[in-house]
Amino acid sequence: MVKIGIIGGSGLEKLNIFTTSGEISISTPYGTPSSTFFTGAVGSCEVFILSRHGRDHSIPPTQVNNRANISALKQIGCKYIFATTACGSLREEIGRGDLVIADQFIDFTRLRINTFYDKFEPGQMAHTPMADPFSEKLRLMLIRGCKESGVRYHPTGTIVTIEGPRFSTRAESKMFRLLGADVINMSIAPEASLAMEAGIPYAAIALSTDYDSWKHDEEPVTWEDVLRVFNENVGHVTGLLVKILKDFTELETRGQGNIVTR
Repeated sequence: MVKIGIIGGSGLEKLNIFTTSGEISISTPYGTPSSTFFTGAVGSCEVFILSRHGRDHSIPPTQVNNRANISALKQIGCKYIFATTACGSLREEIGRGDLVIADQFIDFTRLRINTFYDKFEPGQMAHTPMADPFSEKLRLMLIRGCKESGVRYHPTGTIVTIEGPRFSTRAESKMFRLLGADVINMSIAPEASLAMEAGIPYAAIALSTDYDSWKHDEEPVTWEDVLRVFNENVGHVTGLLVKILKDFTELETRGQGNIVTR
């Protein structure tokens, strides 16, 4: 069975997609992961689910131990990682409840540790290529799943990750739009960077819950709004994950071919 890690973000702390499941704890050289791992089988996949912010959502974005989380998934032997996240839309056409399958990120964090290399060993120059930070193989699987499920989705998108936990000022929100970002969150960029360093293909499902603070014709985002819209649409995320996992071996074996994304 192929081992797959799922990192559940805000609103998916208690994600459980199994009929029967177990629970394991992992220790790493970088400390303790955000939560224990729910484990179970979906199709031919052995799945390990981690709650990014802890199961009681007690860990703020800056304090998430991303190195321990990714290191633990590598120790388990996960071959792939799917991540979920709530995000704010920076584009009129990305509506509330839409899914975005990100293909690029902008890292606007300042306080995260986003590398495993605290120092270079003699002869080691560990400058990881990051031109395409998300696995195209996994992205195409997600795009196919969105298309077949009939959910509203966007097959590409640049996600900017900010430090948080506060939301953006209007000036910041407008700046991120000018930089070319399509959606905004507080988690994905450092996580994707570490997954790349660890050599684990990684893709993210971003669920748009709000319009951040750039729009003047509506109230700026609040945490209550994020949770309300996420809860109204969380079934699209879990349904997509289950569909991909059930079909995973077939998709991995036969390849993607030419997928029409729009």
